Amino acid sequence: MKRLRVAVIGVGALGRHHARILSELDGVDLVAVADSQAERGQEVASKHRTRWVSDYRTLIDGKSVDAVSVVVPTIGHRSVAGEFLDRGIPVLVEKPLAASLIQARELAELATQNHALLQVGHIERFNPAFQAAERVVVAPKYIRSERTSTYTFRSTDIGVVLDLMIHDIDLVLALVKSPLRQCEAFGIGVMGANEDAVQARLHFENGCIADLTASRISPTASRSMTVWSASGCLTADLHQREVKRFAPGNALLYGTPPLERAARPGADLEALKKDVFGQFVTTENLPVDSSGADALTQELSQFVDCVTNGHQPHVDGNQALEAMIVADRVLDAVRKHSWNGQANGPVGPYPVTATPLQKAG
Repeated sequence: MKRLRVAVIGVGALGRHHARILSELDGVDLVAVADSQAERGQEVASKHRTRWVSDYRTLIDGKSVDAVSVVVPTIGHRSVAGEFLDRGIPVLVEKPLAASLIQARELAELATQNHALLQVGHIERFNPAFQAAERVVVAPKYIRSERTSTYTFRSTDIGVVLDLMIHDIDLVLALVKSPLRQCEAFGIGVMGANEDAVQARLHFENGCIADLTASRISPTASRSMTVWSASGCLTADLHQREVKRFAPGNALLYGTPPLERAARPGADLEALKKDVFGQFVTTENLPVDSSGADALTQELSQFVDCVTNGHQPHVDGNQALEAMIVADRVLDAVRKHSWNGQANGPVGPYPVTATPLQKAG
């Protein structure tokens, strides 16, 4: 069987992991890594016994590669991924799909027009905790997600919405399966010209509401999601990979209502408190299968399978575009948020005065 010839475009902090994993996958030949920084590119190429090229364009000839993984800064997604898609070459591009909604639409359209596979690296779809939650969540009515990290000085070409919140936008869309009706959001810029912390509320056509919190200036890192539905509540710690489900117990569904019991003369309120979780509300730790390969390996393996066997990825160009559409609504709300409720007052992620970067821009 013919081996799939794959190249990695961009071998920085994340791209070097793409190169490592692809070099180890069955049925794959890592034929090249492309990076404008010679020392970095040569180091990765030598380590994985492949060649380094300084210009990715030398690989766009229809003969050098069968597929590429694009791991360049977000501002380069449109130009780099677009050139390969324009020639019908399958592309895995890291999230977010592009630096703007216009560019994201163009990439999705290029993939469709040229019948080229476009997979987008929304890696949380491969998180076993989310997969465990997704299997049991039906018709969610309220979702609360939180994603925080310390400031890493990476992805500074974009703000926290496209850097972090885009993960949870994608996960929420996968669970809700309904068009967005309304968006409210505000954010703060601290470290530079882009927003670093954002709070958003999404209203969907089917009545579901999602509150999303994202911050990349937090002293601690967290990734969590809480989902309410008619059948109860589910909490997922995406970092620790733990999922708990809370549901009405038989004592609550079929027994004497707890408030009625509490109102009886001589009621033992302390005993009733102890019965809340266990009798009235059951708690279940859902099984989370963490025995498989890490999420990035699963993502890249799926890309290889999709290219080789014609399968569909978890997140293709159109699904990633839907997440970008919502992210654009969030960013628009952040830019328009009025901090004192007056049209001539401060708006946007800088509530008082513009930063030097804003003034310079």
